[in-house]
Amino acid sequence: MKRSLMYIVSVAFLLSALAFAADKPSTVTTKVDYAKTNAVKSPKMNATGKVIEISDSSIKIERAVRGNVETMEFALDKATENIVVNDSVKIAYIEQDGQLLASRIVKAAPKKMEKKK
Repeated sequence: MKRSLMYIVSVAFLLSALAFAADKPSTVTTKVDYAKTNAVKSPKMNATGKVIEISDSSIKIERAVRGNVETMEFALDKATENIVVNDSVKIAYIEQDGQLLASRIVKAAPKKMEKKK
């Protein structure tokens, strides 16, 4: 008797599980947010050196890197003021189409040496 009762209860659970599985799935669609694409920005770099040549459209500086002296030429989008040859400058630049484009040019202040005691 116990065995037959157990079989009846298990068949009832199995049939109820099938009945719940046969329900229609929800028709609610979720809205998918697509990821925004960001434009690739080229990194800003800095160079400090001594001006060896300057014109309205370009500037050349000479800088020392780990004991080696190298010359760098930058394209200018606008003419600079108050900068002449032999000035020490700091240039913020980006590389664009294989050319170095100066975005900001500032005269570098000479470092002051403190007296040691």
